[in-house]
Order: sequence, then C-alpha cells, then structure tokens
Amino acid sequence: KILLILGFLSALAVIALIAVAVTQNKPLPKNIKYGIVLDAGSSHTNLYVYEWPAEKENDTGVVKQVEVCKVEGPGISGYSHATEKAGPSLAQCLQQAKEVIPSMQHKETPVYLGATAGMRLLRLENESAADKVLSSVEKTLRLAPFSFQGARIITGQEEGAYGWITINYLLGNFKQVSGWKKLLHSLKSISETSGALDLGGASTQITFVSKELSSESPENQLYFRLYGKDYQVYTHSFLCYGKDQALQQKLARDLQASTSTPSTILLDPCFHQGYRRTINTRDFFKNPCTSDKKKQLPFSQLDIEGEGNFQKCRESIQKLFNKTNCPYSSCSFNGIYLPPLQGDFGAFSAFYFVMNFLNLTSESSPLPLNEVTRTIESFCARPWQEVKTLYHHIKEKYLSEYCFSGAYILSLLENGYEFTEENWQRIHFLGKIGSSDAGWTLGYMLNLTNMIPAEEPPVPPLSHSSYVGLMVLCSLVLVSVLLFAWLLFHKPKCLQKGIV
Repeated sequence: KILLILGFLSALAVIALIAVAVTQNKPLPKNIKYGIVLDAGSSHTNLYVYEWPAEKENDTGVVKQVEVCKVEGPGISGYSHATEKAGPSLAQCLQQAKEVIPSMQHKETPVYLGATAGMRLLRLENESAADKVLSSVEKTLRLAPFSFQGARIITGQEEGAYGWITINYLLGNFKQVSGWKKLLHSLKSISETSGALDLGGASTQITFVSKELSSESPENQLYFRLYGKDYQVYTHSFLCYGKDQALQQKLARDLQASTSTPSTILLDPCFHQGYRRTINTRDFFKNPCTSDKKKQLPFSQLDIEGEGNFQKCRESIQKLFNKTNCPYSSCSFNGIYLPPLQGDFGAFSAFYFVMNFLNLTSESSPLPLNEVTRTIESFCARPWQEVKTLYHHIKEKYLSEYCFSGAYILSLLENGYEFTEENWQRIHFLGKIGSSDAGWTLGYMLNLTNMIPAEEPPVPPLSHSSYVGLMVLCSLVLVSVLLFAWLLFHKPKCLQKGIV
C-alpha cells in the first residue's frame, strides 16, 4: 500500500511540474494591430497597410509597412467630371488589404484617406466637385469591413511634416534603431534629425529642424512630441510647384511670352528634339496654377515641338522662381521665409523617381552637383527617337517629361532652395528605407498611433511569484516522496518490521 501511495504521489508531482512549466512557458500570442492609410495624390492613389504591436514605445507605436497597393487609374481629383467613379476605383486595393489583415481584426482596423495637392487644386477650381469626390470615396470606405476614420484633404503643412516624421523614423533618429542605420550608413548627419524634401505632381514640400529658426514667420513652424522628445520644425508647401503643375506653369508662361500673332507650334527646349505633343488650349488656363497667365488664343489646339536644349530649358524654368522680393531675413522664392539649410536631407517621391531613372541616386558614390548637371544635360540632348527606342518599356508621357523633370529638380533645389556645390551631397535620394516607402503616410500613421490607447501586453497564465511558488511546492512534494521511499528501503530490517 505504501509503495502504491508513494508511486502515485511521485507521478502526480512530476506531472504537476511538467504541466506548470509547459503552460507558463508556451509562446504568447502576438498582439498586433493594423492600420490603413490611402495616399490620394494628384496623379494616382496608393493604399498602405501598416502594423504595430499593441504595446507602444514612449507613447508612439512601432509602425512598419506590410503592404502597398497602387490604385488603377488617375488620382481621385481626376474624377471631377465623373465623381461617382472616384470611390469604386479604390475597391481592388481594399480587397487586397482584406486579404493581408486577419479577418478577425477587420472591424478594429482604422482606415484613413488623405488627399493631397491634386484635391487642394480641385477644391480651389470647383469646390462642389471636390466635395462630391470625397463623398464618393467616403461611401466606398464605409462599405469596407474596416473602421472608417475619415477621408479629407490634408494641408501642405501636414504633408511636409508627416514626410519629415517618416524619414527620421526610418533612419532611427527618434530612437536608436541600429538596423536602419546600417542600411544607410552613409547618412552622417551632424544634426539630430534629417530634413525632408518631397516632390509630387502638384506641390512640393521642404521640412527640417534649424537651430537658426527665427520667429519672423510663425506659420512655417510646427511642434511635435515623439518618443519622449519635443521637436520644432520649419515646413512649407509650395502649391503648383509639383513637377506636373510646374510644367503647366512653364508652358503657360511661354505661351504668354509668345508673339502677338502666336503660331500653333510652340518650340520647347525641355522636350527632346523630334518629340511632338498636342494640347487643348481651351482647358489649359482653367487650372488655378495657370489661370493668372490666361491668354486669348485664336486656336483650340497647340503643337509643342521639342528642341532638347538644356541651358535654354533651365533659363525658362528659373523664371518660375521669383527671387526679387524677400520680406524676411532669408527666403527661398516667391517671398517665402527659409531659415539656413542644416544637416542632411532625404529627398523622396518624384525627387527619387526622376533621379533614379537618370541613374543619379547612388549612395555609395554620390555625384557632385556639376556632374549631376552634365548628366541631365546629356540626357536632354539625345534625340527623341533614340530615347524612345532605348526606353520602350516606359509610358511615353512619363518618358517625354524626364528631361524637364530633371532640369526642374535642379532648378528647385539649386535656385529655389539654394543648395550649392558644397552641400549638394547632403541630399540623399530615397525610394525605400528598409521595407517601407519614403512618404508622408507612415508619419501620418505614427502620429495617429498617439491617439490609439496602448494595450497591456499578453501575460503568462501565472504571475512570476505564483509560478515560482508552484514549482517549489511540486518540487518539495517530489523530493519528500523520494526521501521517504529511500528511508523506507534503506532502514535496518528491525525498523522495517516495526513500521510494518
């Protein structure tokens, strides 16, 4: 009987020890949250899916991009004449997001849409159409299984500031993230943060921290608190100075400067020699970016013929930047305050796409400004037929404008913001950092996670003290049983008889 009892107690103690250890040490479920941000730009819309752990670091979630989907068709501002189609255009990418995010978390996943400069222009041109486009978009997003949080036109300041947050987050400037810094080891910024240069189709933004930031233009200053630190940044957004609208401005100015008896052919040095494009002049001056240059023309169509002359192209572009009047201590252009440039700058969106096409984005051996200029000049001088044959896989509209876009980027950075030969190589053209796209949407998501309450991390079934107590108790029971058994079988026979 005693042997049976001892055996039973031993087995029970061993089972208890194993059960407690396995239960306590099994892997805890990942507590991952998801968020969706749609970047409704002037030329197209991108949907981004982000994820972050529910437990936040210093009140800001650790957000990373897990999916991106490019919406087919134009940007939502391109549906101004068919507003009811704007929302349904997003359906395919929303379906892709549904497949990426676990179905159990669809209802709790926030979805936001931010429209940028294309919609800012449409609102100036036709407020009713802009409202209808947003209404169509909102209807589609509300029908999706996610938690709709808003569809709105964000300001240029927000776009610039969120882009700055993205760049610095990915470079590890808000907290030490050695992995990201290894990916871009060449970024040796003397300042704590890097500046952000963003170029879209309709606007461009510059944002950075400057130690010499004065109070003379408070509307260009923003304050952030991220990862337990306060930041004061300078930011400005130039509407109509994205690459597409800058081209429209230049063409309008060229038309305005043409002779009193204008020809139906306009020679343009910013297009390759042999290239020809026809534009409708009736719609040309309806755009808010060109309406102030309106000119009555005796024809409805205009043929643009390329000359491929880089120097004349630069001269034409530079007229877009008014440098004559500066009411502040220092300005960029058009009388806008700009403090002294400081530190490194990450240039993304169209800055990166154009310069990457021209093979000018190498971080291992960045070219000086004069070589960048020569490279773009050489590209512009190539005949259109040669360029078209060599890059036959690229859409003709994009390919035909790389010469202008390259020259425009140089003019904007060199003449507009006054980057020089000395600090040119502090500009780093960035497409992705790690697995995340450089752009404003990640910064937007980071800022939004400040408003999402942190959740308690998953905890083991037992507290540490309870776990230790149970393990000790079970161990004591097992040891006691084994000790008793040893005494029973090793005592003198007389003691054993006495016990029996």
